[in-house]
Formats: sequence, structure tokens, C-alpha cells
Amino acid sequence: MASTNDLKNGMVLKLDSDQLWSVVEFQHVKPGKGPAFVRTKLKNVLSGKIVDKTFNAGTKVETATVDRRDMQFSYMDGDYFVFMDMQTFDQLHVDRKTVGDAANFLIEGFDATVAQHEGEVLYVELPAAVELEIKHTEPGIQGDRSTGGSKPAELETGHSIQVPLFITTGEKIKVDTRSGEYLGRVNS
Repeated sequence: MASTNDLKNGMVLKLDSDQLWSVVEFQHVKPGKGPAFVRTKLKNVLSGKIVDKTFNAGTKVETATVDRRDMQFSYMDGDYFVFMDMQTFDQLHVDRKTVGDAANFLIEGFDATVAQHEGEVLYVELPAAVELEIKHTEPGIQGDRSTGGSKPAELETGHSIQVPLFITTGEKIKVDTRSGEYLGRVNS
């Protein structure tokens, strides 16, 4: 248990019939009249839904212990992604539904943060950007370089994103894992 006066960004709370909520931001408010309160923005750990919630100052809230570990993606085992803890070499099988959109940008050897609560995997979080190779894209036409247009390209993971017309098959690019957007070329 913790008091609302002790809230910090990233802290995970257990509210509303054992649902886990992560504190995105909080603000202590002391109005001129009336009691102080804490205004928070909370994100549901499983669904990603964000809500605003207000607590009276000093209210007790239940905290949850979330174990975040840096792990490396090893291989696919059917519908399961197998991650390895690089300190203990323990392997963890995570189903495709839990990995979610991160699966679009995962290749063997990539590092990810795996969050667990009471032995259950909550989510898999990738770095903000990853470097991937273009598996296939149509060639750009000469003169297209200054138009600022885009074309579809298939990444080595099999996922397709939009890239500028000058990008060619075999190039390494940087991709934003949160939005799936092209960020730039990777200089070799």
C-alpha cells in the first residue's frame, strides 16, 4: 500500500477489481478552498487505455510489483516467442497476443523489456527505434527523389511500412516501434 502523496511516474497501481494501472503523470493540487487532491493520468497495463482519475490527498492505494527484465528474443516456437534472460539464461515463452504489435519489429537477437506480475507476462516493450533490413520494395523511378512521396516496403520481419521513394531493397533503415514509421537510413 502507498499513499497518493507518494505517487511517481511509472508506478503500477492495483485498482478497480485487481486491474493494473501505470501512472503516466500526476499533479498535487491544493486549492485555496477545500481539501488537497491528486489529479492523475493512468494507463491500463493490459489494454493500453488511458483514463484521468482524481484521488483525495493522502488516500491509500494498492501498489503492484511489476518485474521488468531486459531479455533477448531467441526464436519462435509455434505461436510463442521465446525470450532469454541474459543474466540467468532462463527462457520465457510469451504468446503472440501478449507480444502484440511488437511482433512486427522483432528478429532474433533483439533486446526487449518483458514485464511480469506474479509470474504472468503483462507486455513486451521494444526500444523506441530498431534497425531492420528492407526485404522487398519496388524500385523508385528516376526523378521521384524530390517529390516526397512514399511507397510500401516489406521488412525482414514480414511487416510492411511506408518508406520514401529512394529506399531500395537490401537497405537497413531505422523504424519507430511505437508508430511503425520510417525514421531514416542506417549508415553502414
